[in-house]
Amino acid sequence: MRSLNDSEILRELVKNLKEGIYITNEQGGFVDGNQALLDILGVPSVEELRSHLVTDFTDAEIRAWQKRIFERDGYIREFELKIKRADGDTRTVLDTAYSREDPQSGETFYHGILVDITAHKELENQLREQSIRDPLTGCFNRRYLSMFEVASETLPGSWGCILIDIDHFKQYNDRHGHQAGDEVLVKLARFLMRQVRAEEAVIRLGGDEFLVLLGHADEQHTETAAKRIAAAANEEGQSPFTLGWAARRKNEKLEKTLSRADKNLYSVRTQQRTLQRERRKKRS
Repeated sequence: MRSLNDSEILRELVKNLKEGIYITNEQGGFVDGNQALLDILGVPSVEELRSHLVTDFTDAEIRAWQKRIFERDGYIREFELKIKRADGDTRTVLDTAYSREDPQSGETFYHGILVDITAHKELENQLREQSIRDPLTGCFNRRYLSMFEVASETLPGSWGCILIDIDHFKQYNDRHGHQAGDEVLVKLARFLMRQVRAEEAVIRLGGDEFLVLLGHADEQHTETAAKRIAAAANEEGQSPFTLGWAARRKNEKLEKTLSRADKNLYSVRTQQRTLQRERRKKRS
């Protein structure tokens, strides 16, 4: 009872493990598995398990990739993959296994263990999502922008940047208080998120400044999107804001594109304020 060579001890160990233990053959059919494996795959019995192939639960390409690793190394270690249970639910697991040849038949079998890391991955994704979101508005934050900037250095495509800056926000905050100012920010953020597609990003850069990041957008697309946002804001009675835009030029870094969008914004704002002063002079 004190040795792992004791078959009874090993049977009890395998039976009570929370990790799924399995044996499959070279054709991908299940030969055996413990209760934890049945729970992970959503299969009620070993008998039914034996009627399934590995590819019933995971993509055939993933299985082929694993087999190439087996052929090269003789084992796989903590191979992360998604499986689709018998009931249709998805799980994320770590697969560790080794191949072994039957000395009598010469057939290859795979002995392995599945560790269900679904809850861990969900928590990881939640924490990651929280780390790249602005807590007040729900928009992406500067950390997300930094991640995009790093990734964009190897992206050959184009993108468009639309900068939005609320007019006279500091004065509004001073007059009505920070809570009222926060409500303006949240309202604008929700408006902007309604204006973009799911694959496009609204980023709060800080204070009252937002960025709409358009993927695969040239100058015409970006300008059209900027005008559409401005028109929708007027129709909905959003707090006044000024926007500027720029589209990526060939091999241009994001920082440069943003700089041009910022210059465009201040150019537009200067023109608007000049027009306002001229109108006031005419009235007086």
